[in-house]
Amino acid sequence: MALLLAGRPEIFDGVHADLVRGIRHPETGRKGRMSAEQVIKALLIKQMNGFSYEQLAFHLEDSRSYRAFCGFGFADVIPSRSALQRDIKRVRPETLEEVNLVLLVVATKKKIEKGRKVRVDCTVVETDIHHPTDSSLLYDGVRVLCRLTQAVRELIDVTVTDHTRRAKKRALGILNAKNQKVRTRLYRDLLKVTRKVVCEAERVAETLRESPTNDPIAAIGLEGELSHTIPLVRRVIDQAERRVIKGESVPSSEKLVSIFEPHTDVIVKDRRETYFGHKIVLTGGASGLITDLVVEEGNPSDSTLAQNMIARQTEIYGRAPRRVAFDGGFASKDNLSAIKAQGVKDVAFHKKRGLKIGEMVKSSWVYKNLRRFRAGIEGMISFLKRSFGLDRCTWSGLPSFKAYAWASVVAANLLLIARHLIA
Repeated sequence: MALLLAGRPEIFDGVHADLVRGIRHPETGRKGRMSAEQVIKALLIKQMNGFSYEQLAFHLEDSRSYRAFCGFGFADVIPSRSALQRDIKRVRPETLEEVNLVLLVVATKKKIEKGRKVRVDCTVVETDIHHPTDSSLLYDGVRVLCRLTQAVRELIDVTVTDHTRRAKKRALGILNAKNQKVRTRLYRDLLKVTRKVVCEAERVAETLRESPTNDPIAAIGLEGELSHTIPLVRRVIDQAERRVIKGESVPSSEKLVSIFEPHTDVIVKDRRETYFGHKIVLTGGASGLITDLVVEEGNPSDSTLAQNMIARQTEIYGRAPRRVAFDGGFASKDNLSAIKAQGVKDVAFHKKRGLKIGEMVKSSWVYKNLRRFRAGIEGMISFLKRSFGLDRCTWSGLPSFKAYAWASVVAANLLLIARHLIA
């Protein structure tokens, strides 16, 4: 893997640009900061092993192999957990996507992956949140706003009340309520205290804006957090009142399932299981490499995604793939005609859905072959989730979610290319 990365400065140039982005004088400052090569290699080690930042710092200190791979000398001081987190999180998802393109070029030159035969499927990556209920979301809003207003009280003279204990009691009471009548009564009180906390937080934020402080930087930070959190808690109040008090059915697209990860989507899969995260679309090649990844917004139907994935393959390789295999959810006559119009010769959907084999491919043998080929992407997705942490994203924020997904793909592809070359 180190040899594959060596001699390819285009991989590290983009990472270096991310590391110095927003810094006025990147050539000055404390010596010993991580280089772009060290950052990307530390990120690969983290994803391959599922390390936390604390574990990553320990293993970089403990393992000679990891130190040598990342370019740390025997006497060098290993960056701390916070330094590793700071630098790794600065790498943008667009940069990691470009790194993956470089690896695909390497795979093409080494005759590992030509991109002529691909398979497409969707999966869900969960965000790092607890299972959302109306009561737990209301309690989250109360404790976060109370924590922020208590912090403001240390900066300026303002009167605030901590309602966290009362909200926690009501949330636990709702969880253990014996019947709906008791549960509704407790919800009404929890909604009451949450509204009271929101009003108090708005008053504190207004006072903070108008009052001078000894620490203006901390004041700006607290004001920003309050301005970000208050609208989210109001959304939680609204949806809880609609669902619990008024008995309405709130659509999934309107639900807020976390005030910490508000970008999280509600994904209902096969009308059986509900996931909280994001739907991602993966394209895999015959070699087992992941050639493309797209993080979708909301829960779009698979049938609306097929054409875009083939168009992206054409952009990546400069030509359309010759054969494509899809899951049954992508099947439609419009998709078939549009994909063939892009230059694809054989298109196989796992379920025919009214399509004839002769319309999709040139023979029954090709159709059966592509159906068996499509099943391989299930193993590729399982490999990413089991070995590279793609089952659950532990990074905060939507840009970081996308970066985390691409980091898993880059790490997996680099490992697979290395395995192909030593096989």
